[in-house]
Amino acid sequence: MIRIVLGQNGALLRGALSALLDREPDLYVVAELARTHDVPDVVAQHRPDVAVLDAGLPGDDPVGRLCRTVDECALLVLLDPVSRAGLGRTLVRLAPRVGLVATEATPTEFVTGVRQLARGEAVLDPLLAVAALGAEVSPLTSREAQILRLVVDGAPAKEIAARLALNVGTVRNHLTRIVAKTGARTRIEAVRKAQEAGWI
Repeated sequence: MIRIVLGQNGALLRGALSALLDREPDLYVVAELARTHDVPDVVAQHRPDVAVLDAGLPGDDPVGRLCRTVDECALLVLLDPVSRAGLGRTLVRLAPRVGLVATEATPTEFVTGVRQLARGEAVLDPLLAVAALGAEVSPLTSREAQILRLVVDGAPAKEIAARLALNVGTVRNHLTRIVAKTGARTRIEAVRKAQEAGWI
């Protein structure tokens, strides 16, 4: 029996996917969730074989970061190949622990992806592979990405400077460049754009 945690945005779609999975004799949904910040605790509690996560799942922790930090089980991410190509490009590097299925996949392709991932096989939807190859490479340096991840955590410039042993002015300069590179108007918008593109 393959145990599954299902994180999907929207109760109706979440219920439909849960029913689809539970209909299979070897698949069992042990928990459903609607926010990203619940993922680590739910995975720790239920010890699933696979966590299925919608790339658009709302919450404080972006799905891309969860894929790098949650390592108790395999993760299958449902991605829109058009709007989330950058995230796909980032997550491809985490195969075979992280698999990618396009939102346009058929129910059979989705279920097959869950089984393959549970067996330790790589899962990469061809649509997502093509989209990931054409996705824009992150314009952020590793330091800028590190600083922006701390902004996500709510840290002000002074705290970021202390945590990274930098001058506050240096952090502010980095933040100015980050906003410009992402084409954003504010730090919050820069965070959103970077998360959607899979840069952080």
